[in-house]
Amino acid sequence: MFYRASLQAAAALASLSLVAGCSVFSGSSSDVDQHISVGTTSSPSTLDPAGAWDNSWELMRNVFQTLVSFPTGSTKPEPDAAECTFTDSTSMAYRCTLRDGLEFSDGETLDAEAVKYSIDRIVAIKAKGGPLGLLGSLDRVETKGDDLVIFHLNKSDATFPFVLATPAMSIVAPKQYPKDKLRTGNAVTGSGPYVLGHYEPHKVAELKKNDSYKGFADRKNDSVTIRYYEKSDAMVTALRGDKIDATYRGLTADEVIGLQGSKEENKGLQLVESVGADIRFLVFNPKDPVAGKRAVREAVARVVDRDSLVAKVYQGTAEPLYSIVPKGIAAHTTSFFDAFGDPDVKEAREVLADAGITEPVEMTFWYTTDRYGSSTAPEFEEIKRQLEKSGLFKITLKSAPWSTFQEGFNKGDYAVFGRGWFPDFPDPDNFIAPFVGKESATGGMYVNKKITEEILPASRQESDRGAVSKQFAEAQQIMVQDIPLLPLWQGKLYIAAGEDIGGGERALDPQTVMQMWELYRKASW
Repeated sequence: MFYRASLQAAAALASLSLVAGCSVFSGSSSDVDQHISVGTTSSPSTLDPAGAWDNSWELMRNVFQTLVSFPTGSTKPEPDAAECTFTDSTSMAYRCTLRDGLEFSDGETLDAEAVKYSIDRIVAIKAKGGPLGLLGSLDRVETKGDDLVIFHLNKSDATFPFVLATPAMSIVAPKQYPKDKLRTGNAVTGSGPYVLGHYEPHKVAELKKNDSYKGFADRKNDSVTIRYYEKSDAMVTALRGDKIDATYRGLTADEVIGLQGSKEENKGLQLVESVGADIRFLVFNPKDPVAGKRAVREAVARVVDRDSLVAKVYQGTAEPLYSIVPKGIAAHTTSFFDAFGDPDVKEAREVLADAGITEPVEMTFWYTTDRYGSSTAPEFEEIKRQLEKSGLFKITLKSAPWSTFQEGFNKGDYAVFGRGWFPDFPDPDNFIAPFVGKESATGGMYVNKKITEEILPASRQESDRGAVSKQFAEAQQIMVQDIPLLPLWQGKLYIAAGEDIGGGERALDPQTVMQMWELYRKASW
């Protein structure tokens, strides 16, 4: 995810700062119109969960159910459509008992066979860009009666419940979803908190309360309109013009700063800030004749000034990151800072000199133009400026659209490139495993058998995810020693809303997916 807190801190979300103040009495009321309109720049690429491993999850979380989910404040998957538990000490058999009386929005019964059908079709369809990669530990799905589902795994995997909690594992109605291809059209048949009514791709989605819903969500509103914007400035204009009640996803750093000010145009607005789990980092190609030298990688690590990068490019809307596991996720450390400290050109020069490198190091850095936002180009310009100012490097910048960029790094064409990561689930495993091994999300750049054959398998046998910090601290220390990548920053998330809208501080779950049901219009303010 792409894409992603002590976990509680991420779930509880951080600070609520009112941009303009007037007295607010919290609590919704039956006398108040409980229709909410929300804007976003994050529109779905598909309405079928079997094809979704991207921001389509935002809509899916609200119209489908999963067996387990992440209510706000949870540190682990909690019951949604079912009560689930591992039945063995090796975390290889996961048993789920469905709630009574579940049904889809078309009246079809949601039973154990529907769950098996939903998971099996992900495996059968193998959709390009779909979530099949999340099911690497799944061997088979077994049903017993109408309400019992057992997932048999091919290896120990205590993170499997986290996978089942992703919207990719949404339960679909078998009569409406083909078993061997993705469903087409603009309709959804789910069992989630809302039913999808009118839908126009990239324009609008109308959600209304699902009267037959049985799950954990306590819906504070009756209906939601989601409006999709191509550009964030149009979204902010709509917010200020009372055309929408709230925004999520897509605010630029400049827009956040503008909304934090005390301008007249911000009157009646509020901004909710939360810790984000999305991260950015540089990846080094170990086969490149220059970037493959550890001394070069360490010198880059000792020169890059994250504080300056965040201040200049992101204006405080992100924060420096010194570990591949971000702040707020269990097992987060500051391993890169501990090893290399504050930026130090003198130390970097000595590292290069000890390796026999006395001339400026020439390298090409690549980034994508259309995936991580308009600040990506200025970010790489700042990195280039810092490295060249040291006198130790000569950097050439090149960029490409995501499809070309992804093909390039997967083929090993780039010496150094920028990558972002939106976690699939809030567990340290999802910040280590994707970047190590021949099939990694970074093009198989980094292989370390200690991590892939010892640390990860051992940690996945531990169902108590709070007990794996030691293993993942060791994995992070190994990555500091090898420097296959360099963490740069982690983002913050913001919800801008009218001052009469409540629930923003609870609306993002630990996967940073918007739970529309938490938003409501206050009775008085």
